[in-house]
Formats: sequence, structure tokens, C-alpha cells
Amino acid sequence: MDITFNTDHGIFNYRVCAMILSDNKILAMHDDRSPYFYLPGGRVAVGETAEEAVIREVQEELHISARIQRPLWLNQAFFQEDVSGQSYHELCIYFLMDISGTDLLARGERFVCQEGSRTHAYEWLPFDRLKEEYFYPLFLKKEIYRLPDVFTIRTERE
Repeated sequence: MDITFNTDHGIFNYRVCAMILSDNKILAMHDDRSPYFYLPGGRVAVGETAEEAVIREVQEELHISARIQRPLWLNQAFFQEDVSGQSYHELCIYFLMDISGTDLLARGERFVCQEGSRTHAYEWLPFDRLKEEYFYPLFLKKEIYRLPDVFTIRTERE
């Protein structure tokens, strides 16, 4: 069971995101439900650690066995989702991932993966292009240039 629930004031989510970087590019994705780019990852399940969740999500979405380099941020996000219009209070842990030993870079600049019945389109976005892209989370458009050396708690209100 995923750690997400509805309240009278919006939806609470506990998520993880995989930061997969190569040559000043970040791997971003979108699907038929989301017109914007976002990072691979998903909800943490009850009884699952954040580390287990990010490894599982990367396996499910990208079909690779990536390793965690280090956690970067715990982002406390308060936002209204663009498609559904619903209000969210989300805790998301961002992990820098190591993809050495995988075929991910050989798949090209753009590729598609299936996760069950869902199709995810992936693209390696240059850091400099993030500021002009329809991309979430917004804070990464600037913070991608200065990843923290230590795990950092931050807050984002959109």
C-alpha cells in the first residue's frame, strides 16, 4: 500500500525521485497523463524504506538495477497539480543514482519504456534547457547546478 491519502485539504504523498545525470544532462520523463517532464520515481509503500522504494521504482520504470550514490534532498512541496488541479502536500526524497553497469546511456537521447500498461517517454535534458522546459520540480531548474554535499531539507511552495 502506497503512503498517500486524501484529506479535506488535499492529497498527502510520500515519494522518492531518482536523479540520473550524465554529461550535464538529467533523465526526465513524461507520459500520456502528464504534459510536463518529471523525474523517475514514485510513492513509498508502507513498510518500505525510501532507499528500497527508489531502487524498486527505477527497476519498474527503466528496467535497470541502479545503485544509490547518495541522498540529496528531502523536499517538502506544497503545490496544485497542473492536470488534476488537486492540492498536494508532498514529501519527496531525491536520490543521486549510479547507472554504471547498465545499458541506460546506450538507449539514446530519447527512448520509451513500458511499465505494465503505461508507456513512459524519457529524454536526456541538458541542464541549461530546464529553465525553458515544462518541468517539475521547479527548484531543480536552479539547484541542478549546485547539488548539496550533505542531505538537505528544503521547502517548495508553488
